Amino acid sequence: MVVHDPKEMSSAISVTDVDIRQREVLELYKITKTFGKLVANDDISFKVYEGELVALLGENGAGKTTLMNILFGHLLPDAGQVAVFGREMELGRPRAAIAAGVGMVHQHFTLANNLTVLENVMVGTEALNRVASDRAGGRRKLIALAEQFGLAVNPDAYVSDLSVGERQRVEILKALYRDARILILDEPTAVLAAPEAERLFSTLRTMAQKGLSIIFISHKLGEVMEASDRVIVLRAGRIVAERRTRDTDQATLAELMVGRRVNRPVRQRSEPGRVVLAAEQLGFIERGEVKLRDVNFTVRAAEVLGIVGVSGNGQAALGHVVCGIDPPTQGRLTLDGATMESSRTTASAGVGRIPEDRHAEGVVGEMAIWENAVLERIGENRFSRFGLVNRKGARAFAAELIRRFDIRGGDVDQQVRRLSGGNMQKLILGRNLAGQLRLLVANQPTRGLDEGAIASVHTELLAARASGTAVLLISEDLNEVCALADRIQVIFKGSLSAPLAAEAADARTLGLMMAGVWETAQ
Repeated sequence: MVVHDPKEMSSAISVTDVDIRQREVLELYKITKTFGKLVANDDISFKVYEGELVALLGENGAGKTTLMNILFGHLLPDAGQVAVFGREMELGRPRAAIAAGVGMVHQHFTLANNLTVLENVMVGTEALNRVASDRAGGRRKLIALAEQFGLAVNPDAYVSDLSVGERQRVEILKALYRDARILILDEPTAVLAAPEAERLFSTLRTMAQKGLSIIFISHKLGEVMEASDRVIVLRAGRIVAERRTRDTDQATLAELMVGRRVNRPVRQRSEPGRVVLAAEQLGFIERGEVKLRDVNFTVRAAEVLGIVGVSGNGQAALGHVVCGIDPPTQGRLTLDGATMESSRTTASAGVGRIPEDRHAEGVVGEMAIWENAVLERIGENRFSRFGLVNRKGARAFAAELIRRFDIRGGDVDQQVRRLSGGNMQKLILGRNLAGQLRLLVANQPTRGLDEGAIASVHTELLAARASGTAVLLISEDLNEVCALADRIQVIFKGSLSAPLAAEAADARTLGLMMAGVWETAQ
């Protein structure tokens, strides 16, 4: 077990809030991890108890995921110890963590789409020299776990055919199949719609009641308040607070996260200008499946048009078509009256984009921050001349983005893959807003961001609107769309509703429309 002097434990890590009758299952003691000059985790200590739901809260880049990757063995700390059920655990080896009863569900799923649920769950659990796989035994165990914890899933379904929520269940079942008694979830609702998130946390509560201990990383204060027993707040790599959830509130947690009071900006009324972007009878078919059908909308200068809907209703396809990544199979898309064509054309025409998937489409992880900063603007004279990159100009531009948009995690030469998701998002936003834009397409711009970063992104989007930029906001966050948009259209099964003025829209009306009930709602 971890050997240390109890007097050394920080007063910030007090566990007097916790029912002492509960059994201690996990202790992290003085965990420190650095990446070059960046201190990701600084002398972190805390305990977790049996049947407890603990939320790990903090700004993007606060060190939450690094800490959990250390616990699961993906990273080796520079200093510190971990004890699981009173026994010191070997660090730096995921197999040791799994053997100790620790399981982890990553933010980005690690499932093989071409395998069934059962195959995904069983992979790596049997000896390589085994003559034949015990699929029958595996099926029985999987079905029993699914029934015990309310994680309904078809063992024979291919992962490629599952919804996002169903894939989340498979990831949890993978950990439970390996006998996890401590479960880590990294941003478990980042890609889930509200009903799926509610079902997930209901399931997690059931799991905790049956003795599992759960640590989940989240930026969403509402779900933290709803789902957790205790909240541990990290800031700049250190624990700054620990609270029983019932003894705190969202405003207090937001202030603890960022070290200041957080206020989201308020949209002011304005008069929109000319039509910048227009879609006429837009349609898109991908591999025989209709993704968009007869889509019509306009976005004017100095206006935010919000497109809201439940995940999987064509938002991704709409973002790709508008940005010129995929050509429409029907209809016409115009920018200031001229037909829009390829993504290369749109970039040079003053169209900025914040892609839905920042990792796959927004950045190149192995490239430096300065290289990613000019990735879509390399043709500008200040960044290249006669086919040669102006490194000095590009690096100065990246340094200014880091300063202006508070991008944390390294200097201009740091690889982008080492940034937190939120800081990647701020880099993508910054490189767009630093130029003169006619149109900004913001697809899920605050997904996975902390409260402070959300307020910052919203401020920048409204500032772009005030400067005359037309903003197309595609989001699954109903509150976000209501707060920022001048007009709102709902997307459902690839079709768009007629627009509603923001003042005429309310959560109930939009909720009905997101479920496809348009005529009644309108």
